[in-house]
Amino acid sequence: QVQLVESGGGLVQAGGSLRLSCAASEDTFSSYSMGWFRRAPGKEREFVAGTSWRGAFTYGAYYADSLKGRFTISRGNAGKTVALQMNNLKPEETAVYYCAAAKQTYGDSRPRLLGSEYTYWGQGIQVTVSS
Repeated sequence: QVQLVESGGGLVQAGGSLRLSCAASEDTFSSYSMGWFRRAPGKEREFVAGTSWRGAFTYGAYYADSLKGRFTISRGNAGKTVALQMNNLKPEETAVYYCAAAKQTYGDSRPRLLGSEYTYWGQGIQVTVSS
């Protein structure tokens, strides 16, 4: 069972940047697809970004359409961390951000956009963007 812990959240002004990090209890690089989701007050959880192993030492990254160009997902630290760089943040992006992991079988590098596709979740971390 993978345990996930998010860090790096906090308060930022509109237009600012934050970098979230997700620490996993084991190497997830070639075994799990990883994703970031968020839930804003009064809204449903939504997909933010994800990454899946594509063989060797490469991985693919995918994003919610509205976030392309501002958010970047990356993996590091021997496959135990997944980061989300968020730039030019907007007040409406205030939310609790969650890291998630989905077991990935060899050759199945398809994007996973639905929360139901993920098995393991972190506790979430608050991101507040002030106007």
